[in-house]
Amino acid sequence: MSVPPRLADRAALEAHRARARKGTGPESFLHVEALHEVQERLDEVNRSFTKPAIVTGFPEFWADAVPEAVVVPDTEVLDLREGAHDLVIHALALHWADDPVGQLVQARRALKPDGLFLAVAFAGETLRELRVALAEAETRQRGGLSPRVAPMGDLRDMGGLLQRAGFALPVADLSPRAVEYATPLHLMRELRAMGETNALAQRERRFLRRDVLARAVEIYAREFPGDNGRVRATFQFAFLTGWAPAASQPQPLKPGSASHRLAEALGSVEFDRDMNPVTDPTPRRDGDG
Repeated sequence: MSVPPRLADRAALEAHRARARKGTGPESFLHVEALHEVQERLDEVNRSFTKPAIVTGFPEFWADAVPEAVVVPDTEVLDLREGAHDLVIHALALHWADDPVGQLVQARRALKPDGLFLAVAFAGETLRELRVALAEAETRQRGGLSPRVAPMGDLRDMGGLLQRAGFALPVADLSPRAVEYATPLHLMRELRAMGETNALAQRERRFLRRDVLARAVEIYAREFPGDNGRVRATFQFAFLTGWAPAASQPQPLKPGSASHRLAEALGSVEFDRDMNPVTDPTPRRDGDG
């Protein structure tokens, strides 16, 4: 059995989260934005959930938001009982998982048949500007670079996780946020307050040199200006939705009888069996590749 490569230094990640919880981190507007959108998506589901569970690195914030939920940390082995829940929310933690498929498989097993799984995580172009500025600054000042910003999965990769984990009716979509800060340093302080600073296992352990930081701030301000002297930053939430398989769920239509795609109606991405986005507007027949 192959062991997934380590993405995160869990001790460092937990230290960053603990520091954030002592301040105003869990009340960061991005946590609040994620919560609001999760609630909106649940409101669109014509169902009441009585046994919810939440997987997150910020239990206090999410427990206050959903007081009836069982809240567990995003450890390698999730503290969830099999078949105990009708809703599992994976809240702003999946992007730090060494084994994201394993996290989703465990979430599916914790669901009752026809239970709903909903994950929100940072993905796509999140922190693209900061990544570029740090890489260019470190290359110029030191002649090389080290990992500074966690890699973010794209929509195709994250949509594939749902199918690999065995969910029915999988849907993946991105919800972007264009944010402006007074300076790049204000962005970095926001990340620190969220517990989202560098906790990569392969990171350099020394502090970022002052000359590198100064050059990164200069590059960021020049290349990614906002309005009125501010700078812009990109965040993208990936939302993953799937259902625990159940006999009562809708079955495939008779081959060739479909006239519209569900993904098209939802503005989301549909994937074929090889994890390629489906772009052909003709509804796919059963058995087509």
